[in-house]
Amino acid sequence: MPNLAIELGKQSASLGVSAAYGEQQDVDGVRIIPVALTWHGYGGGEDAAGDSGGGGGGVAIPLGAYVRRGDDLRFEPNLVSLIAVAVPFVLVAGRVLTRVIRALKK
Repeated sequence: MPNLAIELGKQSASLGVSAAYGEQQDVDGVRIIPVALTWHGYGGGEDAAGDSGGGGGGVAIPLGAYVRRGDDLRFEPNLVSLIAVAVPFVLVAGRVLTRVIRALKK
């Protein structure tokens, strides 16, 4: 089991920035570097009988890209992923806010 933890640690250390920033692409003289929000996790355990198990997973949400045209560098967001993340967030935040207001009125 300790060897598994060491191996997972080595693999997850290499994910870091390379998972959040993609490789630079050159398209018609424009340099593009994709950017994503990433996270991952691993877990494992063993019971008293010596049975063990583990697992892991990760998520990547494309945020946009850094675009360089000549001397101009700017971030261009991915509007589809922004909307996909913002809509549920706004719905949940609105629901929480209405419940807080109702609780404060009582």
